Amino acid sequence: MSPLEFYTSQKEKFQEQRSSVIHQQRLFRMVRLTVFLLIAGTVYFFWGDWGLIALTVFLGSILFTFLVFRSSDLSGKRKYLESLIAINETEIEVLGGRWHHLDEGDDFKQDDHDFSQDLDLFGRASFFQYLNRTVLKRGRDKVAQRLASNHCENIEQKQEAIKELGQKVEWRQDFSAHGSLIKSKISEASIISWFAEYKTFTDRFSPLIVIVISLISLVAIALYSFSLIPGTYLLGWFFVGGGIIARYLKNIGQLVNHTGQIQETFERYHVLLDRIESEEFKSEQLANWQSKIHQKDKNASQIFKEFSKLLNALDQRNNIIVSIPANGFFLRDLWISYKIEKWISQNASKVEEWFTVVSDFDALNSFGNYAYNQRAYVYPELIGEGKQVEATQLGHPLLKSDGRVDNDFTMSNKEFFIVTGANMAGKSTFLRTVGLSIVLANNGLPVCAKSFAYSPMKLISSMRTTDSLSDNESYFFSELKRLKYIIDTIETEEHFIILDEILKGTNSKDKAKGSQQFVEKLVRTGSTGIIATHDLSLCELEAQLDQVKNYYFDAEIVNDELYFDYRLKLGVCQNMNASFLLKKMGIV
Repeated sequence: MSPLEFYTSQKEKFQEQRSSVIHQQRLFRMVRLTVFLLIAGTVYFFWGDWGLIALTVFLGSILFTFLVFRSSDLSGKRKYLESLIAINETEIEVLGGRWHHLDEGDDFKQDDHDFSQDLDLFGRASFFQYLNRTVLKRGRDKVAQRLASNHCENIEQKQEAIKELGQKVEWRQDFSAHGSLIKSKISEASIISWFAEYKTFTDRFSPLIVIVISLISLVAIALYSFSLIPGTYLLGWFFVGGGIIARYLKNIGQLVNHTGQIQETFERYHVLLDRIESEEFKSEQLANWQSKIHQKDKNASQIFKEFSKLLNALDQRNNIIVSIPANGFFLRDLWISYKIEKWISQNASKVEEWFTVVSDFDALNSFGNYAYNQRAYVYPELIGEGKQVEATQLGHPLLKSDGRVDNDFTMSNKEFFIVTGANMAGKSTFLRTVGLSIVLANNGLPVCAKSFAYSPMKLISSMRTTDSLSDNESYFFSELKRLKYIIDTIETEEHFIILDEILKGTNSKDKAKGSQQFVEKLVRTGSTGIIATHDLSLCELEAQLDQVKNYYFDAEIVNDELYFDYRLKLGVCQNMNASFLLKKMGIV
């Protein structure tokens, strides 16, 4: 079954399940209304028959409460199914070429990054926009961090993890659907910070006070029930309990204010942790992440669930029918506050790691989803010294396959390619294709190629230098700073270098001389890379330096129309098209 067929069948399945849930919701609403009318009717028509009325109200209340809780469960299930439907609709749209409405990741743009701006990693029509399917903010951040990281270690472990998650489509969708239901505006970082700074107000004597007060209250209630003490004694004891709880009201109120904001996070996170714990993972990376949430006595999901229940119980203090007598006789809020603070003291130090595991899976789900959708792509093979890249039918993953022209590309270590070509012939697209393929390979992702083998290496580029009005910098000075940064960087560590038309901010003669000197400098350092240029004089370096090779993209004029084949060829381009285009468009 193809990805499109799978997503279509999933969407239809979940739509049917949602229709069934909607039908049940309507039925339960009718039953609730019927139960309410029966209770009201019994009270009205049998007024005075207190035994029948009491029995009806008692049984009716139990049934009505059950129906309310059941309706709440159905509402949650409906939201979950609607999230699953939306997930599959998104994948159907993306496979159909409609993905420019997704998150652009503009906030991750960095003008001074080693390569992200040049390769369109972030922003509209970016690779991040195409790839990202995270549902948690921390997971979203991790996707961006991974793409921009320039880490080229543990490639095979990364590949194994992505391959495994890629095949767990239903698990990934279930995880994402539950994660998407988290609506809390409080970030995980804020929760971790609050735990670290939290000061307790209960102590080791608090549970003893609660137990003693509760036991005395039970005795007093029993004595009053058998008319052994007057009601004034019981009322007086109630005010004693109320006085004790009043001493803690301010602290309890502050605790409620904080926990009320994080309650939903823990309620949902325990489900996500449970999904991770209950799944079997074989790859080293995924199994290692999973091991971090397994505790000796209880799993992280159980610990989170317990905390979620405590937060929910504390939130019920707003129900005065329960809260007033429970606090007066049993110091309920003090007891729950003590349990919450005990949980924080025992588990707060582990919460950050558990949050990290959840966000790691959230991030890698996007990578697995990409791998599943692109079955025709290949996972790069690692090669040793000598060759840098060996690729056949290498293409850009964001270009539609039916109109995309793929190229074979082989490059040895310490070689430098000079690529010439006419305007719009495909030079810059090719450079971005090579650069993005290295980024994907370093992240363990499949590459848009029939075959791809490479020696892992960090990437650095200069393709889109801009002037800076805020820093009072000219375009030329900004470009010089970028080139200086590249030289300084490769002196400490090898990088694959991609350059596009450098020194554009100066005159042609100066540009040609400066470009030649810069390429000579790179070759002397033993660097590997590609430079695209319109300056044919730069191609003369091939005769002077063994490491330099010339390639080009051609353009032909056929029947008074420009024709591009977008094929990478060995040699120097001889056909330029600027003057032809000026005439063709009526500019000159």
